[in-house]
Amino acid sequence: MTDEADRAALGVARSAAGQFWLMQESDDRQVLALSQRLGLPDLLCRMLAARGITGEQAASYLDPKLRDLLIDPSRLTDMDKACERLASAIINDEKIAVFGDYDVDGATSSSLLIRYWRACGREMNFYIPDRTAEGYGPNEAAFQKLFDDGYKLLVTVDCGTMAHDVLASAKARGQEVIVADHHQTGGGLPDCYALINPRRADDDSGLGHLAAVGVTFMLLVGLNRSLRQKGFFKDRNEPDLTHLLDLVALGTVCDVVPLEGINRAFVRQGLTVMQQGRNLGVQALGRVARAEGVWGTYQLGFQLGPRVNAGGRVGQSEVGTRLLTTESPDEAAGFAARLDDFNSQRRLIETEVQEAATRNVEAMLAQGNAPPPYILQAGDGWHAGVIGIVAGRLKDKYHRPTFIIAFDEDGLGKGSARSVSSVDVGRVVAGAVDEKLIEAGGGHAMAAGVTLHRDQLPAFEAYLGETLGTLALDAPRQLRLDASLTPKAATRDLWEMMQQVGPFGAGNPEPRLVLPAVNVVNHGVVGDGHVRCVLAGEGGGRLKAMAFASVPEEVRLLIQTARAPLHIAGYLRADDWNGRRDVQFMVHDAAPA
Repeated sequence: MTDEADRAALGVARSAAGQFWLMQESDDRQVLALSQRLGLPDLLCRMLAARGITGEQAASYLDPKLRDLLIDPSRLTDMDKACERLASAIINDEKIAVFGDYDVDGATSSSLLIRYWRACGREMNFYIPDRTAEGYGPNEAAFQKLFDDGYKLLVTVDCGTMAHDVLASAKARGQEVIVADHHQTGGGLPDCYALINPRRADDDSGLGHLAAVGVTFMLLVGLNRSLRQKGFFKDRNEPDLTHLLDLVALGTVCDVVPLEGINRAFVRQGLTVMQQGRNLGVQALGRVARAEGVWGTYQLGFQLGPRVNAGGRVGQSEVGTRLLTTESPDEAAGFAARLDDFNSQRRLIETEVQEAATRNVEAMLAQGNAPPPYILQAGDGWHAGVIGIVAGRLKDKYHRPTFIIAFDEDGLGKGSARSVSSVDVGRVVAGAVDEKLIEAGGGHAMAAGVTLHRDQLPAFEAYLGETLGTLALDAPRQLRLDASLTPKAATRDLWEMMQQVGPFGAGNPEPRLVLPAVNVVNHGVVGDGHVRCVLAGEGGGRLKAMAFASVPEEVRLLIQTARAPLHIAGYLRADDWNGRRDVQFMVHDAAPA
C-alpha cells in the first residue's frame, strides 16, 4: 500500500472524484534530445515524448500535412469500382441521391458529396431518416420512395454496412447502392454495388480509424482523379477538395475517432479552412453558439457539434445537412437558429432521462449488489434522440460500457451504447446480431446502436453478462497528469505553444495539468450549477477557473468549501470572450493539498 501511495502524484491516492493521480512518465534523455534538436521548451518536449514522438518524427508531427499522409484511395477495397460508377454518373448527369445518418458524421459526409456535385455543375438530392420514426440506417420504405422518385443510384454515408435485407431488396428492384461507411461489419457483407469501409476484413488500407466523413473524403479524392483522367475538367474548373476540409474536421472531431495519422491532418487543416469562413452554415452556427476567438476541437466538439446533432435528436433530421450545404446567408442564419432551439429542447429532455436512469442505477447499488461489468437501463417512452448522450454520461460516472434503451408503446426498443477504452462495443453488438439475439445493431469501438423487442431484452442482458463478465472494471481509476503548473505560468503564450501538439481529442488527449497547492480566493455558482472561481498560487499570479456541472459534484463542493490549499487538475483553455486574449483553467478534479 505504501509503494502504491508513493507512486501517487502529489500524494493523491484518492481525489474528490475518486481517482488515483499519476504523473505521465517520460524519458528525460529523450526529452533533452528533443529539446536540443528542435529548440523547443521542456514542457512541449515532454508532451511529445509522452506520445512516443522521436526526433525524426517531431517535425512532421508538429506540422501534419495532408499531402504527406494521404494514401492512394485505390487501396480501399471497392474504391476504384465506386469511383468509376460515380464518375459515369457525373459525366452523364444521372439522377443520384445520398442517404445519410442523422448525426454530425452523417450530415458532414452527406454535405461533402452534395457540395462536390455542385462544384461539378451537377445536383445531388439527399435523404436523412427521422431518428424516431425510421431509426438508424437504410430502411425499405425510404429506399422504395427514392426508387419511385427516379433515384436508381444511391450512396449511403455513415450507415449501410449492416443493412443486409434493405440493400438486397434495393438490388432486386434495380437500385445500385454504393456504401461509404466505417462501422463494424457483422453477419457477412451486404449485397450492394460497392462497399467502401476500411473495417471490412478484406481491406488492408490501414484506415480503420477514419470517421465516415474521412472515408467519404477519400472517395472524393478517388472520384476527382477518375474525372480528371476522363477529361471531365478539360473545359471546367476542377473542384478544390481542400475547401471541403472544414466539414471533414467537424465530422471527425464530433465522431470521436482517434486524432492520429491522417485524422490529425484533416482536423488541423480543416480548422484553418474553417477560419476562412467559406461555409456560411458553419459560420452561422458559430454565431448562435457564441464560439469566439480561434476555433479548435473544443468549439467543434462541444459548441457546433451538439447543435448539428440536435436536429436529428429532437427536431428535424435534415436541418443539419441543409445548414452545411446552403449558399444563402439568410437560410444559414435561419437553420442555425432552429438548431440552437432544438439543442435547448434536447437539454431538457436529456436531463429527464438521465435523472430517471441514474435513480435506477443508484437504487440497485443501494441494495448492496455488486454492479455488473456493464450498465443497462431501459425505459418506456424515453426519447430516443437523447439516449446516446445519457449513455455517455452514465459511462463516465460508473466507468462501464453503458446501454440505454427506449421502448415505444409497441415494445420495440431503440438503444445507444457508449463504451470505455477497454471494450469494443461495436464488436459486442455485432456479435449479438450474428447470434440473432437482437433485431439489428452496429457501431464502432466507442459507440453503437441496437434495435430489439422487449422480449429479447433478457437474452441480450445474459449475452452481455457472459461476454463482458471477465472484465475487471472496479480497479481505482487513474488520472494521468502531463505536467504541473503555477497560476503565474499559465499564460496565453504557453497555451498557444501547447497547441502545436494538437489537435486534441480521442487518441491524442488534451494535456492535463495540475496546479499544486493553490488557494480558491473567491467563487460563485453560475448557470446550471457551474462553479466559477479564481485560483492563487504562492509565487503570485491569479488564474480564472471554471468547474462545469458535468464535473463530479464532490469536486465542485470541495472548491466551494475550501479553506485550505487544494491541488487542482484540469485543462488550460483560451478565453476570448468579448475580444479578450486570455486563458482560464477548466477544473476536472481536485484534492486537499
